[in-house]
Amino acid sequence: MIAEIIAVGSEMLTPHRQDTNSLFLTAGLNELGVQVAFKTIVGDNISHLTEAGRIALGRADIVIFSGGLGPTEDDLTREAAASALGVELHKDPDTIASLYKRFAERKIPMPPNNAKQADVLEGATLLDNRNGSAPGQYLDTVLQGADGESHRKIVILLPGPPKELKPLFTEEARPRLAASLPPRHIATRMLRMALIPESTVDARTAPIYKEFTDINTTILAGRGEIQLHFECAKATQEEAQARVDELTEKIEHEMGEDIFSAHGESIEEVVLLTLEMRQLTLAAAESCTGGLLAARLTDVPNSSRTFIGGAVVYTDALKTEFAGVDPAVITEHGAISAETARALAEGIRRKTGASLGLSITGLAGPTPISTGPDAGKPIGLVYIALADGEDTQVKQVNVIGDRERVRLWATQHAFELLRRYSL
Repeated sequence: MIAEIIAVGSEMLTPHRQDTNSLFLTAGLNELGVQVAFKTIVGDNISHLTEAGRIALGRADIVIFSGGLGPTEDDLTREAAASALGVELHKDPDTIASLYKRFAERKIPMPPNNAKQADVLEGATLLDNRNGSAPGQYLDTVLQGADGESHRKIVILLPGPPKELKPLFTEEARPRLAASLPPRHIATRMLRMALIPESTVDARTAPIYKEFTDINTTILAGRGEIQLHFECAKATQEEAQARVDELTEKIEHEMGEDIFSAHGESIEEVVLLTLEMRQLTLAAAESCTGGLLAARLTDVPNSSRTFIGGAVVYTDALKTEFAGVDPAVITEHGAISAETARALAEGIRRKTGASLGLSITGLAGPTPISTGPDAGKPIGLVYIALADGEDTQVKQVNVIGDRERVRLWATQHAFELLRRYSL
């Protein structure tokens, strides 16, 4: 079975508010073996909401509305759902009574418009909302489709505030779904690769994953890496997991060492783990990245077992003082050079006593350097060096993009250099 989530509220069509409820609902549905095929955000407009509901009922087995159950004129979910379903709304006397009681306990009169929160879809079950005034609704019905056949549809109305929606779904809606749906289980896997074009990954893997028609495959690109996501639904968890593992194994065989993670770990997690396994410690000297590499490493718990520290060496003077770089090297070749990167990596290793010294120096922009030995060097030119006491590797990269992208990709290249070394 597939689901559609309709997030209701004009505020979510502005730059100031986001729909986070759908993420929570998707996780809950996936745990039941239900795949979310569509997510829609609709403003507070009765015709738009009704049309969205009709479309959802035509293509999904489960339709969940979140929001629009309040007492105001722009809370239109009940009316739109009823219109889309072709059913009537009726006032529930128990809900009316509880609303009056709620206001009486606060010693304030109930405004007449609050009574609309007692409007219930014909045939629906009310879901008790212990954290708000608007009850949820659960309707399990049969509708005639465009094909002339009868189709089972489950429609759920939930309030918008997360503090109301989350417990209402967990305690009221989810158990009803679990009891009525056929057993389905979803298994997922994620493969991650660094610094490879998305088109290259797809060209090499598409002939493989296209053979697995029962697995949804998604390719995501960004922040210097490619992610392959696999999702499969089967009658048992074991069957679903075995299927995605089978596909993953074939992709791993094709991509080989290009894959840095087969279970979703970040590249910094992988680097720290592999260096720790080899009982190696790491220190870093960073210029253009300004400590970003160290920040990414120390975001990982227990990173101090491998990463012992380093220095941010923005000025030429600090390159000499903190990493022991000979000033003549900078004078002759420039701070942005393979020679300076080499000296930084070797120097920070000696200064700290680490097994490995890693350095990054480059020009992140936004303006070029006009004087001195680095004059005329292009923005995005980065040198990365890795020293182990016997040999020093130096890598030159040219990153296209703004200052933030240059700095991020420089650290990504550094991590990939470390990872390849640790292999």
